Amino acid sequence: MARILVVDDNPDVLDALDLLLSLHHHQVISASSAKEALLAVAHRKIDMVIQDMNFSHDLTSGNEGKSLFYQLQQQHPTLPIVLLTAWTQLETAIELVKAGATDYLPKPWDDQKLLDIVSQYSQASQANKPVSSTMIYHSPQMHGLMLKAQRVAVSDVNVLITGANGCGKEVLADYIHQHSKRQQGPFIKVNIGALPSDLMEAELFGAEKGAFTGANSQRIGRFEAADKGTLFLDEIGNLSLAGQMKLLRVLQTGEFERLGSNTSLTSNARVVCATNANLPDLIKQGLFRQDLWFRLNVVELHLPPLNQRMADIVPLAKHFIGKEFQLSLESEHYLQRQTWPGNVRELQNACERAKVFAESNLLQVNDFMFDSVTEQPIEKDEKQRISQALVEHQWVIQQAANALGISRQALYRRIDKYQLSSNKP
Repeated sequence: MARILVVDDNPDVLDALDLLLSLHHHQVISASSAKEALLAVAHRKIDMVIQDMNFSHDLTSGNEGKSLFYQLQQQHPTLPIVLLTAWTQLETAIELVKAGATDYLPKPWDDQKLLDIVSQYSQASQANKPVSSTMIYHSPQMHGLMLKAQRVAVSDVNVLITGANGCGKEVLADYIHQHSKRQQGPFIKVNIGALPSDLMEAELFGAEKGAFTGANSQRIGRFEAADKGTLFLDEIGNLSLAGQMKLLRVLQTGEFERLGSNTSLTSNARVVCATNANLPDLIKQGLFRQDLWFRLNVVELHLPPLNQRMADIVPLAKHFIGKEFQLSLESEHYLQRQTWPGNVRELQNACERAKVFAESNLLQVNDFMFDSVTEQPIEKDEKQRISQALVEHQWVIQQAANALGISRQALYRRIDKYQLSSNKP
């Protein structure tokens, strides 16, 4: 469990992050201003900060968040800080990543991405050990893969990581960085699939003021931010052909230009890419450049799906539930019988849910059964009562919780358990 300080002036954002992080057993301390944040860090033990870039309704420059970041960094140089930013403050966020921020996420954020960042950096902060400790495996398939990854890490070649969604491609990329000669440099991550196509090139290579609509100031690209470190490009198959051409050039020469500029810049970043797509098929369809594939695919590391490395399931589950919980023998057998189409990510989510709703520290089969097929009659009655209360009180959480006779946090947990939403009964 990590103590996470969340700094945002929007109470809805504070509530949403409180719910998300609490469900994964993190302790959340909320602050709605820079002053409250600095007081919290001064008087409490904080493992990580997640901060917005603005704390006043009439300001959008990001300067408030920038000022807070540097004050926090001065007080606690090793404290992991994650930035939440709108596209208008993207260049400021990248500047702060170069100055030592852990990472940044655009609003609205991706829950799983945020949880992955929290898991990686809060564990490293608390235990003072590298992120690579999260590589858990017992299967012969993963043992062979990791031997190969160890040899690749100490070289400086480009790496292509392939595998289905949720297999752990980003964790493997992080492992390669942590064991490389660049481990003291930045590890910059870009999810190509999460970026609008018209902003992709600006994200990677930067943009000058006025280069496109909304570019109100100069933007530093991820290649600049990753100089002398590692740039991880996830879902590389989604990169546009124009972006592929520019990426090929920077891989060949180390040179690129910001959008709207004729001035060549250089970056000494090692590129690690990942994809769940079949790039040779995309090449045949004319959607991916063959010369770029040759350049990226110096070494390919393929992560098999979880159901093809059954020996890893129980060790991973034990890692996810932590030392406070144990698995019964029946629950171990149950987990090994599942197909896990969502791979390691799905297993992790199942373990987190089981810890929230378990009646004891020994997790049983029923603690992992949350789908509608295995839902018990008493759970159906509770789901119906909660759904009815939420509708009657127009999803005002405090009022619905009072009517049900439970705390607001308990209601949030049940909303997550039954996957309820205001648009879904």
